[in-house]
Amino acid sequence: MAEANLDKKQEVKPPPGLKAIIDHLGQVYPEQPNPLQVTTLLKYWLGGQDPLDYISMYNYPGDADRNIPPHWHYISFGLSDLHGDERVHLREEESTRSGMGFELTFRLAKTEAELKQHIEFPEKPQRPPTWPANLLQSIGRYCFETGNGLCFGDNIPWRKSLDGSATSKLQSLLVAQDPQLGCIETPTGTVDFCQIVGVFENELEQASRWNGRGVLNFLRQDVQTGGDWLVTNMERPMSVFELFPETLLNLQDDLEKQGSDLAGVNAEFTFRELKSTRQLKQEVDFMALSEKCANEENNRPLTETQMKREEPSFPQSMSMSSNSLHKSCPLDFQPQAPNCISLDGIEITLAPGVAKYLLLAIKDRIRHGRHFTFKAQHLALTLVAESVTGSAVTVSEPYGVLGYWIQVLIPDELVPRLMEDFRSAGLHENCEPKQRLELEWPDKNLKLIVDQPEPVLPNVLPMSLDAAPLKM
Repeated sequence: MAEANLDKKQEVKPPPGLKAIIDHLGQVYPEQPNPLQVTTLLKYWLGGQDPLDYISMYNYPGDADRNIPPHWHYISFGLSDLHGDERVHLREEESTRSGMGFELTFRLAKTEAELKQHIEFPEKPQRPPTWPANLLQSIGRYCFETGNGLCFGDNIPWRKSLDGSATSKLQSLLVAQDPQLGCIETPTGTVDFCQIVGVFENELEQASRWNGRGVLNFLRQDVQTGGDWLVTNMERPMSVFELFPETLLNLQDDLEKQGSDLAGVNAEFTFRELKSTRQLKQEVDFMALSEKCANEENNRPLTETQMKREEPSFPQSMSMSSNSLHKSCPLDFQPQAPNCISLDGIEITLAPGVAKYLLLAIKDRIRHGRHFTFKAQHLALTLVAESVTGSAVTVSEPYGVLGYWIQVLIPDELVPRLMEDFRSAGLHENCEPKQRLELEWPDKNLKLIVDQPEPVLPNVLPMSLDAAPLKM
């Protein structure tokens, strides 16, 4: 009896955030109180490289009546605040989120071989593949290192087979809300469960051009493409647009009516001022601004968290879908209260790899009263529609530099001219010009060049050649 009491006294209760998630999963999977679990040996707050403390793996047997196939369900612990004592996540004033406000999940369809083995040997324990746990850990590491969260409808261009095989065509990811887990309240704040969904390259492309949630809704329509629960099947042979060609026509129709949710991409660019005869407030060019930004950023003191960060281990998410103009300049460093410098005119040089986004930016964003951003490592260039509020530029002064953020206002009457000129120059969604292109609108003192920009301070400002869409 004494030993039993001693054991009871030594029992350690899980911290509040962790307990809330465990209790929630216990209600969803009451028959699996002790699921298989991947555990980080050296915790992140002790200097480890993996931010997710645990990844639980549940066995979902399937539900034929609802067309939900048998699958493995992976759930992370660590992006939300598990401990509530600031050992990992600092508390933000007035924030209702727990830590970063979400955890990751992934649903992997069981293979034919796994299902056959279970029928033949029903007593033999089933063991899930562990590669999805590594996938979630990589995404979690990226979120920690960059401070970028995920939202429903976001997308991630992985650019390689998710399981490392040479045969699977699923090489990209969309983010949905987990249909079972939803959102919960914990003692440390709210936690959304963001489900990672494997998709084809053309499914990612259309989600980038139009709307991630819209493409997810197409995938839900049939069990072959994931069904209501968006179960990733690594053996899926065809994309939703190949299986159901009418969905692409519906998408294009909605894109024409509603515009695109893609608000920006990572891109190499340079600019220079096109001068007029009037007195300039201050001369600004790309080289000077880039050098100034690099020097100021490199000389500022680093926080302990920043000192621990390494280069993200996978491409940045393609989706910058926020409609907030302020978030169009997601630069890590900005000077205090910068004054806007007005330019007489502007010449922009944009890398060929992102030229395909020019027509989208004007036709599917500016035309619908929105904005679009091209973000280099240290500078951001935002095209702004007349109706966008909060911008630093106006119809009378359409070109401005605000800190390290260049803004270009596109007046309504210029939009159809730009669309026609881009199409005439062969700039469309599938194009990457092989030769230098120059387009000019002298009455607006605006010039656009599609060519590889000259690198600036290569040892200080490495810029990716990849047109990875921007994560907000």
